[in-house]
Amino acid sequence: MKYYIIAGEASGDLHGSNLMKALLRQDSTADFRFWGGDLMAAVGGQLVMHYKERSFMGFAEVLLNLRKILGLIKFCKDDIESFRPDVIIFIDNSGFNLRIAKWAKARHFKTHYYISPQVWASRAGRVEKIKRDIDEMYVILPFEKAFYKSHNVDVHFVGHPLIDAIANRPLVDEQTFRKTHKLDNRPIIALLPGSRKQEITKMLGVMLSLVKDFEDFQFVIAGAPSQDYSFYQNFIKEGNVSFISNKTYDLLSMSFAALVTSGTATLETALFKVPQVVCYKANAISYYIAKQIITLKFISLVNLIMDREVVTELIQGNLNKKRLKQELSAILSADRREQLFLDYYELEQKLGGKGASDKAAKLIYNSITSNE
Repeated sequence: MKYYIIAGEASGDLHGSNLMKALLRQDSTADFRFWGGDLMAAVGGQLVMHYKERSFMGFAEVLLNLRKILGLIKFCKDDIESFRPDVIIFIDNSGFNLRIAKWAKARHFKTHYYISPQVWASRAGRVEKIKRDIDEMYVILPFEKAFYKSHNVDVHFVGHPLIDAIANRPLVDEQTFRKTHKLDNRPIIALLPGSRKQEITKMLGVMLSLVKDFEDFQFVIAGAPSQDYSFYQNFIKEGNVSFISNKTYDLLSMSFAALVTSGTATLETALFKVPQVVCYKANAISYYIAKQIITLKFISLVNLIMDREVVTELIQGNLNKKRLKQELSAILSADRREQLFLDYYELEQKLGGKGASDKAAKLIYNSITSNE
């Protein structure tokens, strides 16, 4: 069968690649055409558009690039028409995907959504669009099924694919890794400043401002695959800072603590059992608009899933050197670390165990074949 998959960023590429592998276990003749990245391309099929070519963050940035985005939407529709897939699978990325879904549903394509847009965070009215335009929804957070049920939408909870992605990663020898990347034997503080230039610009400078205050540790920037080292060099002013690109899981597996930009990375860091401080600073206009429509108590997935403050969140003005130094010092202490480890264990239990990609792939394949 023919599968058209649309993912929009690095995390979508990761989850899309694992879903493709799982679909191949269900359907050995699967023909993939997709918007994604290098991980999806490695599985096979035809990459239409790399996520690096359409990475926009925040309301202001979207408005500035609106003409380009509209052009990409038209191109995507034309490409789907040419391919004539048996199913379109959307992965997160709601601003783009829900527009395509409305068009696709009207033309009688089967529409499946893997990893729900965060409709529980803002613009809950999108649930009506999902009810209208999406045939099957597969959610990965435990509270999402109840949320959708409250809106009379039946969805499938398949568990979180990060559990499998982390459990199945190739293991790396720590001493070899340190030697390869010229790291010494001091404990590592990982810096995860995000994957988009806008995020890195806002976050990395304040993270690096702590370097001189923690000389018993070494700071390592986790470089995103979407950005070149030359961009990060603009922010590195001190020694005691290393840079490792596209090896975030290996880095987290041996880190003592981490400073993490809000997003999927907060959950990844928790699943690696690394104490963290969550950081977030956006364009002032984008943040103001977001505050008007987002009513959540927390911004990190860790706290949202646990429904209480497990990790400290430093947002906008609170993300400054003084507060960040205070919170980093706290997660280096034994008592705070012990409590975080206990909370992280509870978090993992809530996420539903292994097999998310296989569960979703089986449901997708069975749904298509049962309707033929």
